[in-house]
This record gives sequence, C-alpha cells and structure tokens, in this order.
Amino acid sequence: MVVVLVVQEMEQVAGWAAELEELLLRVGQRFGRADLRWRMRAYVRGLLGSVGRKNGWQLAEFAGHSTPDGLQHLLNRAYWDADELRDDVQAYVADKLGHEEGVLIIDDTGFIKKGVTSAGVQRQYSGTAGRTENCQIGVFAAYASTRGRALVDRELYLPKSWTGDPDRCRAAKIPEERTFATKGELARKLVLRALASALPIAWVTADSAYGQEWGFRRMLEEAGVGYVLAVPKSQQVKSLAGIWRIDALIAEAPDDAWQRLSCGDGAKGPRAYDWAAAQLPVISIFDGDTPTHRRWVLARRSLARPDEIAYYLAYAPDDTTVQDLVRIAGSRWAIEECFQAAKNECGLDQYEVRRYVGWYRHITLAMLAHAFLATVAAAEIERGAEETVTPPSRPSPWQRSGDSWTLSIPAQRATGIPIAH
Repeated sequence: MVVVLVVQEMEQVAGWAAELEELLLRVGQRFGRADLRWRMRAYVRGLLGSVGRKNGWQLAEFAGHSTPDGLQHLLNRAYWDADELRDDVQAYVADKLGHEEGVLIIDDTGFIKKGVTSAGVQRQYSGTAGRTENCQIGVFAAYASTRGRALVDRELYLPKSWTGDPDRCRAAKIPEERTFATKGELARKLVLRALASALPIAWVTADSAYGQEWGFRRMLEEAGVGYVLAVPKSQQVKSLAGIWRIDALIAEAPDDAWQRLSCGDGAKGPRAYDWAAAQLPVISIFDGDTPTHRRWVLARRSLARPDEIAYYLAYAPDDTTVQDLVRIAGSRWAIEECFQAAKNECGLDQYEVRRYVGWYRHITLAMLAHAFLATVAAAEIERGAEETVTPPSRPSPWQRSGDSWTLSIPAQRATGIPIAH
C-alpha cells in the first residue's frame, strides 16, 4: 500500500512539472532573448517554490544566482511587455478554468510600502489593512467558474498626488500618457479587456465601491453582461412607486419575501443568509420594446445579526432565478481567496520594485504563478471527483433458494486469482 501511494505521489508531482513546463513554453515567446526566458523561468519557479520571503535576494538564491541583478534586470530594464503576458494569462485561464457561466470579479487590494518613491504610494485607505496606511493600491479582476478561480488582470491606482507631479512620475518611469483615473474607471478598463479576451464571461460582480457607479452598471448592460453588484444603503432605486433609497425599499418587504438561501460554501460550511429580491420596472429608453434582461434589487440579511443587511442591484436574463442571483453575489468572495493565495503562495505582495513598469511585471508574473496553482488545484479536485464516483452495481452472489441461501460465485475474480473448489 505504501509503495502504491509513493508511486501515485511521484506521478502527481511529475504531472505538475509537465503542466508548469507547458505553461512556461507557452509564454516564453514574449521574451525575445534566451537569457530573459531563463530568468523568467527562474523567477516563476521561485514564486512557486519554498522561499521564505519572495524578494530579490531570496529568489536569486533559490535559482542558484550569486546576486539578484539578473532578476532585477528582468523586472526593471529588460525588453518585454507585461500586457502581452497578461493576455497569455487570460488565455491560459480560459483554456483551463473557462466555463460558459463564468464570473468576472472586480476588487482592489493594498500593498503596504515604506517611503515615498514607489509608484502610486501615499497614505490612503487600504481595505487589506482595514485602515489608512502608506501603501499602493491595485485594482484587480479575477475569473471564477465551477472549475476554479484565478487573477486575470490588474491596474495600479495612481492618486492625484502622483499624476499632478510630472517630475515624480518621470522618476518612477510612469508613462506621460498615464493620467489620473478613478478606481471605477480602472475597473471599466479591466472589464472591457476581459470581455474582449477568450474568457467566457456571463456575469460581473463587485463591491459597493464599484456597484454604486451608474456608468459602470450601464457599461455592463450595453455589453449584454449580467451583473450582481453591491451598493450602499443610500443607493437610489427607481420603482413603480417612485424613487426610493434602497434600504427604505427593502424595509417595506413583507416577511414572506425573505427566504433562507446559501450563497456558497465557506470555511465553516454553507454561507446561509436570509435574502429578499424583487424585479424592477423596465426602462424603455434603455431596454426597448422586447427586453431580454430584467433589473433586480436584492438584499442579504445576517441570521445572527438581523440588523446587518447588504444591498445589491442586479441585471440578469429573463429566466434567472433568485437562487442564481444569490450564487453570483456569493462568488465575490472568490477574489479574496485569490488575493490570499497569490500573496501567501506566489509572493504577490513581496516585491521590492519601485518603478511603474517593475510593479506591472512582478504582479503579472505572480498572476501567472497563481493561475498555474489554480489549474493544478482544479485538476486535482476533478481527479478526486472521478476517483470517488460510485462503481456500477453488480448482481449479488447471494441467491435465495427456499429457506436457504446459495452463493453464485464466478470461477475467477477480477484480480485473476482462481477460487479454490
């Protein structure tokens, strides 16, 4: 039995190595010189390896380099395009994790930094830290399906303290054409790029920082993509009874409008809440005479603390059920799991680059490493499901004959060992 387990583990590791080699060959075309391809391979393997802190020196030591100069050159000065590599990540995730009901998730995360020279750094609120910190903020897109989830795009948020200071931007190698953009505007860029990619996307979800923006919602409607977006309690909603704040509208919901549903499994089992949902009237100027989608209001109420209510606006095909909307709302947590895994396992937040281009290159390489881990995890889950499938039933060898039983045993078992007579 021990030998069998060891062989299975060796086969599993060999399969992972083959998958990684296939991925590195796939993206190698983006690095025109052989030395850059080898440095890229060393960097990604280091991000995936058992390195204590995935900074320049420790990644270099893991790769067997005497100094981190080669890897720093890869990030800061070498000629290659991180956006082309991002396109490869999206194509890889589409191949390995894509599903027709795929969900694109938008959120931002903070990278705490010291000093004032790292591109985009300033004292600003970080949801990651839960307070105002000296940090950089990245706006990200993750893709989630029944097959797995992975980060697929990124943009660095540049505050006005940066975009309004040309000298500071030049020192950090920020392109002159990069002007100030809100996080919502960056999110729209991420969504439009994802929709133009090979990723099959049926839904978009995001927290209230993005959901409250009418332009963001309208862009998705014009693209024909469903959404379930969190909004603040002060969100204005147009109903048949006029314009209401969403919290006041939900407060009018009768008791039987609430139903207990799970929005997915968490670490402690199903995440059950009470949910209320209702369709909003059609807006003819936007929807035409024969609309194919409907808008909804949705609310999630905590079981333990009923005064804690989260609010959503949704846009969905006509045949969508409340359970469908609840499932999409719950999928937003997948990007938090992606952030945690990419930071803990792939060094997403452990970089030591200060320049704009270096940030994009490190983040994209870490996304590539995380996409590989997500693919391997999905393959293992699928293999485990196949191994636990109930075998087909076979006739029982026990046969009743009057008041007694007889055994009808084949002359030879499936193992090939003959039965003694």
